[in-house]
Amino acid sequence: MSTYTVYTKIESNVPADNLLYDLAIYRMDPSKRKHYILSGISKQPVQSNYETLRHQTSDTTDPTTTIYMVEIMLYRKHLSNVFPALKEPFIRMYTLDELVAGKACSEKKRENACYFESTGKTELESKGDNTLELRISVPERQFIAKEYPVGSPKDPFKKDLFERELLQRMNHSDYPDQGTTSLCGPATLFYRLLIDRPDVYEQAARELWQYGATKIGDLRITPSNGCKNPSGSFYYESGRAKVSGLDWITLASLRDSGNTIFSYSSAEDEASGVTMWGMLSEWFEKAGYQKVFDNTSLSSSSFKDILDLNEYQRKGYLVVSLISAGMLTGLPNQDTLNKNHWIVWNAPLTGIDNSVITNETSLDTVVDLNCFSWGEVKGWIKKESSLEYFRKHTFGALVFKRIL
Repeated sequence: MSTYTVYTKIESNVPADNLLYDLAIYRMDPSKRKHYILSGISKQPVQSNYETLRHQTSDTTDPTTTIYMVEIMLYRKHLSNVFPALKEPFIRMYTLDELVAGKACSEKKRENACYFESTGKTELESKGDNTLELRISVPERQFIAKEYPVGSPKDPFKKDLFERELLQRMNHSDYPDQGTTSLCGPATLFYRLLIDRPDVYEQAARELWQYGATKIGDLRITPSNGCKNPSGSFYYESGRAKVSGLDWITLASLRDSGNTIFSYSSAEDEASGVTMWGMLSEWFEKAGYQKVFDNTSLSSSSFKDILDLNEYQRKGYLVVSLISAGMLTGLPNQDTLNKNHWIVWNAPLTGIDNSVITNETSLDTVVDLNCFSWGEVKGWIKKESSLEYFRKHTFGALVFKRIL
């Protein structure tokens, strides 16, 4: 176990000796319990350079690549009074490496905990005209759909809708869903972040909505203007969304950040959304997942490949598999051997009667797999599908150690 000295920085035009802060640093587990490595720091003085004091963390065995939420609340001193300078605590996420190295702050002022005051002075009315002009700048909203501008009743990115969708997502009322887009690759990463680190999922979504960029570990997500201002319809004629605003903000932004030639700027643009396994592996690894095995292939998996993946799943590793989407239920007319879809295994492959698959299992055995795909976690394999059918429609997988 180790302890570390950490600090962060704020932005303000108020003299530093008039400011105080609370500071907490934690990570959230899959059960949404917060694990603090720093807490109880209350109303401490800000240093003259607007940095916090150096604080020592509690003992931890977490690797230094672990992502933490850095939560800071500011207070303003005035004469003998102290009042909150922020409506609510400011939160940003950083790795322990960044906290120790003094990199727990952004080069962009508004992406830090900020408190600014007007420097104008008021005078008594009897002393004559003393009109002050106070200009308050409000950053433009980052995501605006061309066909549904700000004020449109169908604006997919409006604040209240985003908050409602995010609340449902955090409650696991639903899961990342690429809808009609080809964003199944990004969906697998954000699905696992939602399950493994719900705090990271929420913070990344909020930062993308507010700032148009985020950083998850070493994974920088910086969508282009085309992605932030998508064209085309977001709705079916029935009014149902083709893809939610929340999922466009997260999934499309991630995929677009990996495009060097053209942007992902329409839900109907499938080519820009295709994710190859090298890129998908890079996303997971930069976000903090450790790859332990990879048997993705242009050819169908062997029986041994399936047994290997099953064993990793039983041991608690994360299995992200490349398949032909045609083998999933609900796609009766797409039963091809195209390598065109990513899924996440939620349990080992079993016989339809929950029997264990072994090297003695007949290839004619009817199987099923509980997995994540298209926003749902369920047994997705078509009814009466054999082990041989599953093998032919599977093209290996990426296997990762789960993130802390």
